[in-house]
Amino acid sequence: QVQLVESGGGLVQAGGSLRLSCAASGRTFSSYAMGWFRQAPGKEREFVAAIHWGGTRMNYQSSLKDRFTISRDNARNTVYLQMNSLKPEDTAVYFCAAGPTFGVRNYEYDYWGQGTQVTVSS
Repeated sequence: QVQLVESGGGLVQAGGSLRLSCAASGRTFSSYAMGWFRQAPGKEREFVAAIHWGGTRMNYQSSLKDRFTISRDNARNTVYLQMNSLKPEDTAVYFCAAGPTFGVRNYEYDYWGQGTQVTVSS
């Protein structure tokens, strides 16, 4: 069992940056791939980024890879999402998730956090 708690969301002006964190409980964090997803009002949840359990392989939504960076610290049981040059269309609830593979589909992840709100003002 893995419990996930996101933090770091908030209100930021367009062009600004935020770093989201996702703290995991449980001793098996380092064996899970981790992903970030987001859901804007009225839209489906979409893939943002994912990272292999070892932290050496990443996967990004192609339109975000130039601005977002995923990383993890297995010693701290934490995964991060650095978001730069934020745009109003990045406004969404951001979720972290844990699963066996660093896939891009919701169903590939077994555990989910409660989400953290990111709002980007124009």
